[in-house]
This record gives sequence, structure tokens and C-alpha cells, in this order.
Amino acid sequence: MKQQLSTIAICLACGVVLNGLGAPLPFLFGSLGGCLIGALLGIDLKGIPICSTVSRTILGVAIGTSLSWALVLAIPSYLTTLALIPLYVVLIALCGIPYFRRVFGYDLPTAFYAAMPGGLQDMVIFGIEAGANPRSLSLIHATRVLVLVTAAPLVLVYFFDLHLNRPLGDPIAALPLSELALLFGIGILGWQVCKRIGMFGASVLGPLLFSAPLALAGILTHRPPQEAILVSQFFIGLGIGVHYKGITIAELKRDILAALGYLVILTCIAAGTIFIAIELSNLRSADLFLAFWPAGQAELAVLSLAAGSNLGVIVLHHLVRIILVIMGAPVVSAKALKIRPPTHR
Repeated sequence: MKQQLSTIAICLACGVVLNGLGAPLPFLFGSLGGCLIGALLGIDLKGIPICSTVSRTILGVAIGTSLSWALVLAIPSYLTTLALIPLYVVLIALCGIPYFRRVFGYDLPTAFYAAMPGGLQDMVIFGIEAGANPRSLSLIHATRVLVLVTAAPLVLVYFFDLHLNRPLGDPIAALPLSELALLFGIGILGWQVCKRIGMFGASVLGPLLFSAPLALAGILTHRPPQEAILVSQFFIGLGIGVHYKGITIAELKRDILAALGYLVILTCIAAGTIFIAIELSNLRSADLFLAFWPAGQAELAVLSLAAGSNLGVIVLHHLVRIILVIMGAPVVSAKALKIRPPTHR
């Protein structure tokens, strides 16, 4: 308990500082930064796995309750841009895996899961189970998310002239107690049911799949409150950041340098894909930018809320990408690359 409290205190302090500086997603990156600082200082970091997982259910419900009949009926008009996603993922993998293997000499499991453009936490967990280096994976993916999510607001403000001042959700005091209970309960139920049937990403996809029909039926009329979304950012970051424990300065330099080089490759591929998507679609350019920007799904969902973007369209594209990676990566790694496949937990 003492180690958990000290870890929370460090992360919370960093989050408060970043919030005061006006940084994007301050409590997410405060947790990551706090854990990295703590690890470098030799502090015995310890997370609270149940809090991190429950936090992901909150984001799953936030996404599910953003769906509408207008979005569902418009899905056929998104098929052109959705069809770009498999090509996008394959191109990233073909460029990323050789980069990590040949340029920086990572072992195959680490190179494979470092290159995969999936969810930060999922790729770290899958990689660990496949025998990859957890600290390298955590730092590479955290660097990817940190840089890309930090850059995204700048692009939205200066290139698309958007303002990131929309509330993440209603204040908790504005929601009826019955709906608060239903939002929380449906998130836990969706997570547990999908976990039991072996679905990858159950803590996010389960709540999404369970809350979306209720939102479409008019039973759920609010997203989770903004306070809950802020807390979820904090514990998601903490759950990832504790993997920094034991990292050395040499590892830090190598992993960050590798991640920054990969970001150049990743950004070029993303920019080309976004340009093609804009040419082929009549969707808003800013929404397509967020839909194809290769940062974390959860982080971009929060950013989309702040920008007032079409969250349903953006999340739909990211879900296709995440599902392709989550379902396809273990199969490809086991069959084609002979990497031991991860087992669902």
C-alpha cells in the first residue's frame, strides 16, 4: 500500500503541474511522466491494476454513448475511408518492424509489438506475453502517444482553426444518480462479459458494445461525467507507467531515440493516408485527421470531445484499426514470425 500511495502521489503532482501549464491530457501524461521520474530515481513503483482497468471501462462507455442513429445510418458513406485502414496498418508494420530490428537491433517480439499501431496498453500487454521487453515497449509506445497527442492539438488549432474548449462531459452534479449508476454498471457488466468470452480489449470494447445500444434506444442520454474521464486518464497512465520500473539511462536513450525515429516514419505514412482520405471523402478534414492520427484511441477520444469533433466517425475508424491490430497481430506474430502468441487475461 505504501508503494502504491507514493506512486500515486508522484503522478498526481506531475499531473497538477502539467494542468497548471495548460498541457494536453495533463493527468494522463502526468502519470506517465511521474512514473518515469520515479523509476529513474529508483523509487519502487506499484500500480493499482483494477483501477486502471475500470478506468478503461469509463472511456468505453464514453465512446459507446457518443453513437447515434445518424452515425449508424451514415456508415455506408464511410466505407471508402474505412477501406484505407487495412492498407494503412500493413504499411506501418512493413516499415516499422525492419526499422526496429535492423536499425536498433531489438529482438523480434519487441520490434513487432513496438511497430504495431495499436492501443498503448494492449500492445505492451501482448508484447510482454510474447516475450518482448516490457520497459522498451512501454517507453516506445508512451513516447509515440505523448508526441502525437501533444502535436494533435497544435495541428487542430493552427491548421484546422479549431478551439479545444468543449467540456469532456457534463459535471457529475448534472447527471441523475440513476444514470450515473447505470453508466458505471453497464461498463463493468460489458467488461466482465466480454472478458469471459475471451474478447481482446474487453475493458474498452465490452463497455462500448453494451452502452451503444442503450444510447441508441434513448436509455442512456449522457456520457460519463468529466470528473470520471479525468480520473480514468490518470489511472490509465499510471497502469502503463509502472512498467518503467528498473529502466536505466542507457535504455532510456536507446528507446526514446528509436521511438523518435519511428515517429518520423509513422507521421509520414499517416500524413499521406490523411491526404488520400481527404481527397476521397466529403468528411471534415479535421475529423479525418483525428480518425487516422496514430495515437491512442482513448487519448484521441478525449481530444475529440475537447474539439467538439464527430466522435462517432473518429472512433469508428480507430476501432477498425484497433480491432485489426488486436485480432491480427497475435495471429501474424505466431504464424508468420513464429512468436509465441499472447493469451487473453
